[in-house]
Amino acid sequence: MLTPMPGPGPIALVGSGEFLPAMSEIDAALLAGAARRRPRVAILPTASWPDGEEVFRRWASMGVEHFAALGAEVEPVLVRDRFDAEDRAHVQAIGEADLIYLSGGKPGHLTETLVGSPVGAALVAAHRRGATLVGCSAGAMALAARHWDVRKRRMFWPLRWRDALGLVPGVTVIPHYNAFPEPMAAMVVLQAPRGLATLGVDEDTALVGRDGSWQVQGAGRVTVWTGRQRERFRRGDVIRL
Repeated sequence: MLTPMPGPGPIALVGSGEFLPAMSEIDAALLAGAARRRPRVAILPTASWPDGEEVFRRWASMGVEHFAALGAEVEPVLVRDRFDAEDRAHVQAIGEADLIYLSGGKPGHLTETLVGSPVGAALVAAHRRGATLVGCSAGAMALAARHWDVRKRRMFWPLRWRDALGLVPGVTVIPHYNAFPEPMAAMVVLQAPRGLATLGVDEDTALVGRDGSWQVQGAGRVTVWTGRQRERFRRGDVIRL
C-alpha cells in the first residue's frame, strides 16, 4: 500500500492490461494510497479516439466498471481531441480526481491533445498536489519525457520523436515489450534522443514509483536500456531512475 505523502503523487507505467483482472491487485493498491474511503477516479480514454466512437466509449465504460468494482467513485472524462481538452468541466473533473488513468491507443493523438492544453495542465497540477497518475500503453508513453511514433508507411526506421507530458523525466517507454521481438525494441533504443533511458514494460506489468524510486509489479519484467546497456528487473525489484 502506498502511504499518502506531501508533494507529487505516485505514477504507474503499465505495459498493457488496463481495466482487466490482471491489473486489479495493482489498481487496488494504488487506490488505497489515496487514503479516502471512496477515492475519485478519472478515466481518460483519449488515446483510443482515432479508433472511433464505439472503441472510445468502450474503454471509458470498461474503466468505470473496473474501478467501481474496486470501490472507487469513477467519472469518464470524454476528451476526444484538442477542442474537448479546452472544456472547463473536463478540467474540473481532472482537478478533483485522486487517480487519473490514461488508457491505450495512439500516443501521438494523446500528446497532441494534452500537451499545452488546459486538461493537460490540470493533469500536471493534480499530480503535483498528490494525485496518482496511471498510464497504460500509449498512456504510459505520454507520461514520459518523450515518446516515439511510427511514420506513415514505415515500421521502425526512422521513428518520429515527440515531446510528451514529461512527468517521468529522462525516459521513454516501450509498452507491450514482451509482445514483439527484442531486435525491434533495439531499433527504438538506437534511435532514442541522447540522454534518454528506455523502459520496456511487459504486458500485464507495471512500474510504480515516485521521487525517482520505482518498483516492478505484475506478471512480467521491466527492461531498462541505458545507451546500449540492458538490465532486466522482475516483480518486487526496485529501480532508481
